[in-house]
Amino acid sequence: MDNRQAIGSWLSGPRAAAEEAGVDFGYRGQQLGLPEEGPGSIARPGRRLGALAVDWALCMLIAYGLITHGYSQATGNWALVILFVMSALTVGTVGATPGKLLFRLRAVSVRGGRLGPVRAVLRSLLVCLAIPALIWDRDGRGLHDRLSGAVQVRV
Repeated sequence: MDNRQAIGSWLSGPRAAAEEAGVDFGYRGQQLGLPEEGPGSIARPGRRLGALAVDWALCMLIAYGLITHGYSQATGNWALVILFVMSALTVGTVGATPGKLLFRLRAVSVRGGRLGPVRAVLRSLLVCLAIPALIWDRDGRGLHDRLSGAVQVRV
């Protein structure tokens, strides 16, 4: 009656059960033709969150010091607007925000090369909505990256 293998696979999650059944998921970025390690590989979540934290802190500083002059209730809203503008401009031109540059990341097109301005604006808008950025696929790309045709890679 006691089937510990079935219980163990249930507790480990669907990925562990699928791997046990012989499904090969490969490494993150394999479906996109990216290397597994080193430059050009998919950026890890820790680096991506670190870059976003740096960008958010920079936007809060700008909003608090230059726009709201210490009025804290409006600072978060202005910081979100600044994050959108900064992200759209920097990702659309250089391919990276200041936080991404610090963490040695770059947002590029899935087909290779830079993101165009329209896709950079779409990506920035979806990041500011937050929900698309919280939904990830098995390659580690957020919904905001999938919808804009982008991928974040290590430099």
